Amino acid sequence: MEKILILDFGSQYTQLIARRIREANVYCEIFPYNHFPAISDEVKGVILSGSPFSVHSRNAPNPDLSHFRGKIPILAVCYGAQLLAHHFGGEVQRSQTREYGRATLSILNENILFKEIAKHSQVWMSHGDTIIKLPENFKIIARTETIENAAFQIENEKTFGVQFHPEVFHTTEGNKILRNFVINICQCKDSWTPSSFIESTISELREKLQNDKVILALSGGVDSTVAATLLHKAINKNLICIFVDNGLLRKDEFKEVLESYKKMGLNILGIDASNLFLENLKGVENPEVKRKIIGKTFIDVFEKEALKLNDAKWLAQGTIYPDVIESVSVAGPSATIKSHHNVGGLPEKMNLKIIEPLRLLFKDEVRRVGAELGIENSILKRHPFPGPGLGIRILGEVTRERIKILQEVDALFINGLREFNLYDSVWQAGAILLPIKSVGVMGDERTYEQVAALRAVTSTDGMTADWALLPHNFLSHISNLIINQVRGINRVVYDISSKPPATIEWE
Repeated sequence: MEKILILDFGSQYTQLIARRIREANVYCEIFPYNHFPAISDEVKGVILSGSPFSVHSRNAPNPDLSHFRGKIPILAVCYGAQLLAHHFGGEVQRSQTREYGRATLSILNENILFKEIAKHSQVWMSHGDTIIKLPENFKIIARTETIENAAFQIENEKTFGVQFHPEVFHTTEGNKILRNFVINICQCKDSWTPSSFIESTISELREKLQNDKVILALSGGVDSTVAATLLHKAINKNLICIFVDNGLLRKDEFKEVLESYKKMGLNILGIDASNLFLENLKGVENPEVKRKIIGKTFIDVFEKEALKLNDAKWLAQGTIYPDVIESVSVAGPSATIKSHHNVGGLPEKMNLKIIEPLRLLFKDEVRRVGAELGIENSILKRHPFPGPGLGIRILGEVTRERIKILQEVDALFINGLREFNLYDSVWQAGAILLPIKSVGVMGDERTYEQVAALRAVTSTDGMTADWALLPHNFLSHISNLIINQVRGINRVVYDISSKPPATIEWE
């Protein structure tokens, strides 16, 4: 399969480059700058990312560019462009003023990289160094008001450098620039589509798994559901799914999700382990201890059920591409993969092999593949929900009574978002039960009851998030509904903290 390689120098925008290229229906992969595969016939081009480093830093990334320079097309972005200039005899210096924010790009002459791009357009700068002198065979192809060498091409080569970030939203024609590079310069076919991914993945799964049995822990979320559907299409009843009720799910969620999966034809076991989880959480208030207890209990339950399937050979996981990228740092391959990649060492205990059908996809691509597979929107567009569930949305000790209260509050909030057509405009929403009580008045009586906090954020990937500007009339309606209908709550507050500095979850 033809691909573009992206060498990561540690930029916060590297994954965004990959997502933009995939949006052009071209496959690409990200590798650390010092740990990338040999250039093969499938590799049609290389992109050098930005970086928090200066080319003059003592530990500045400095790979051997001879592997691909002059052999295949290169697009060097920000630090990558400065590295090319510095490496081949140009001059890079600290800028007198930090070049950050919007700038106007002026294209100097016709160039394939800027094909059908406006002569003057907005770009986004984010760097402290600047190229003040280009090497001899480098030619300027664009400048801005303050940067003479905003973009260049090496003469007689398909090697380009830009000191701005074409991948970010604020570069208005950035998608066109990246598309020009991968389609017109690298000559890639725009054939990386959900349907092509489904076809090739099912074929590969059938070839790899043959008649082997596979077990998969389903959560009700998008990733595990899409992974299960792909595997089901490939091996049918040889996929055994396990869905565990930890007692910390949303109201009626275990029953509703189980029914949805059965309708989809999945071979699924529903395990009610809520009593065990609640027993193990008794008296525990520390959030990190709660997380560990919930995680360990899940592993114990899953292992017990999985061991009954003694002829299973594979453990399937819903690992997606950001998880794969994050498990290998730009300083070199990481010694350990993040713990959420495995179900707590279970593969080693049971001598299982791992299969990860979605490990090449970003979250938005998983949803597109799910839509192509015909998965219902009730699952496909479901907000992210934390693995420990309501256990980390109940601040303090988790008890049956407190779970029931929070489930009722959460159901009113989430159903209200749907009724007001706000659900799809919010990335994640939920309710939090606070470990404090407040004085209230209901009728002629004084009350001293609990406080519920509502949380709703907008985001693209959860790495950063803004609190959602929900309409006042909606918040007023939901607050009244909760206080009137949920016994034990007499006050509702709305969380208006963004991430950073706050996190999306409270624990």
